Amino acid sequence: MSGLFIGPDGKPRCRWCAAAPEFLSYHDREWGFPVADDIRLFEKLCLESFQSGLSWRTILAKRTGFRKAFHEFDFRKIARFGDHDVVRLLADSAIVRHRGKIEAVINNARKACALVDSKESLAAYIWQFEPAKEEAAPPQSRSTSPAAARLSNALKKSGWKFVGPTTVYAFMQAMGLVNDHAEGCVMREKVSLARKAFQPPV
Repeated sequence: MSGLFIGPDGKPRCRWCAAAPEFLSYHDREWGFPVADDIRLFEKLCLESFQSGLSWRTILAKRTGFRKAFHEFDFRKIARFGDHDVVRLLADSAIVRHRGKIEAVINNARKACALVDSKESLAAYIWQFEPAKEEAAPPQSRSTSPAAARLSNALKKSGWKFVGPTTVYAFMQAMGLVNDHAEGCVMREKVSLARKAFQPPV
């Protein structure tokens, strides 16, 4: 049972989701399930970048505030933000007020628009980096991966910011590109089945 805790329903789950009451719902309903929606993928990349140096609990608690401040993470709307929006966001206590990260979201929204306009959906681009089976490692045994490094490097080369390999790996865990639920976690098999039924966008 190492790496697990017993939930209120008597079933084992990843130990990390015992750290805060709100983690249980996030763990069971979101974390690890594959996502093909451009807006949700962009949102998660942004939130992971905001998490850098902070706890996920802080970001999750402010997620509603982030969504309101950034127009539900519609990157086409964010791409039109200007200096006055940066000032507005720096005064918004409902989010993490970090100038560099706020400016990175705006920058990355413009890069997302350029990517979608030039060739494909953001989802199709990201899912190209789904790791091969031979790259698999024991669940929750590392903070980054070769696939995360490849996606991080590709994004940086295209001008994205605050997308280091550790941030990108956390994003890949959450968005279902890898199933990092602990062995024995009640959600591991559910996520595995969801991944098998999932058709990666092309």
